[in-house]
Amino acid sequence: MHTRIFQLDAFTRRRFSGNPAAVMPLEAFPSGDVLQAIAAENNLSETAFLVGGNGVYQLRWFTPKVEVPLCGHATLASAAVVLEKLEPQRAAVTFHTASGALHVTRAADGYAMDFPARPTVAAGASDALIRALGALPQEVRADAINYLVVLDSERAVRGLAPDIAAIAALDRQGVIITAQGDGEYDCVSRYFTPARGVAEDPVTGSAHCALAPYWSERLGKAQLRAYQASRRGGEMTCRVSGERVELEGACVFYLEGDAEI
Repeated sequence: MHTRIFQLDAFTRRRFSGNPAAVMPLEAFPSGDVLQAIAAENNLSETAFLVGGNGVYQLRWFTPKVEVPLCGHATLASAAVVLEKLEPQRAAVTFHTASGALHVTRAADGYAMDFPARPTVAAGASDALIRALGALPQEVRADAINYLVVLDSERAVRGLAPDIAAIAALDRQGVIITAQGDGEYDCVSRYFTPARGVAEDPVTGSAHCALAPYWSERLGKAQLRAYQASRRGGEMTCRVSGERVELEGACVFYLEGDAEI
């Protein structure tokens, strides 16, 4: 079987920054084992698989290690593939996913995604978490998937060098590190999820489903400019509306080819 494959840098306007994702349109989904093998072969933080047409698609996301229930940057990349390559006459696309229907529209800064918010609750800073971070948190919160750890400065977030193996052993699948921005951004963050096969994710849309409600409440702002301070780096605009978060960002195409499966 042959299928088209695209690779894009998401949440950036500069090639070789942001978060790379592979997008593969298919006529039908093969088995999960086959999809997982393809994602491992691509060896990017996420590969997105699309089935559908006429502005409505089924969408699944895989890291090199596991299938995940929500992925922001690969959804952004999938929208760019649909709206720029597969159906360029359209202004919007709907993806049916494990996290429900996700709607993406063209926007001033690329594409705007409507995602479910992930509110967090206060959690204790366990000894294991402190040792894994190598830093003392200002605040620790959690949802069912991630810890959200607040540090006292943007400099502390950028300079953090956590123990990746220790993070993988925690009782959450990932750790979001964040602080208030001290320049043009309202908040900065980094995201570590070695349990899913990604030591540090370059730019993470789903993490901002938790970050946006937290910083929106703390700063009293419904719209935020956010920067993820990984080595590659990436940025987005976040808008909070009740139980939904709109994430707006850009994509840059890197390659297009044909995959033999």
